[in-house]
Amino acid sequence: MGEQQQVKFPQQVVDEYAALGVDLPALFSAGHLGTRMGVQILEASADRVVGTMPVEGNTQPYGLLHGGASAVLAETLGSVGSMLHGGVSKIAVGVDLNCTHHRGVRSGLVTGVATPVHRGRSTATYEIVISDEEGRRVCSARLTCLLRDARPGDEPPTTTRSTAS
Repeated sequence: MGEQQQVKFPQQVVDEYAALGVDLPALFSAGHLGTRMGVQILEASADRVVGTMPVEGNTQPYGLLHGGASAVLAETLGSVGSMLHGGVSKIAVGVDLNCTHHRGVRSGLVTGVATPVHRGRSTATYEIVISDEEGRRVCSARLTCLLRDARPGDEPPTTTRSTAS
């Protein structure tokens, strides 16, 4: 699906995760499903997450972008924002996803932009707007994540071992 792009994170967030030995770009990637679907996260902060996904390979039988593919993009972006809001001591778990599909797309790239609606101590809600290459809204989505305390064993598989003592 092309070469992997580097996600842009605020430097203070990069530093916070690096101090814990966490590879932030790998941790906040699109995950296995998103990777198979070609999702690329371009920019990520608790205030705004931007990502893209190709239409090709993510269509339904009529040749239109599959609504489930839009849902994957929306949940990926909203989850990244929720995790960044929660910080290193929290795990974001999606509890509600709502998607309204406005128009069909047959080709090109769609772009999703997630912005917070609510950022609390125990939940975070993001609105995700997915647009086509002409800037027309394809889908409006809303994701709410539960922010629960991280527990032993919740360490992401992308942590790196520190050799310094």
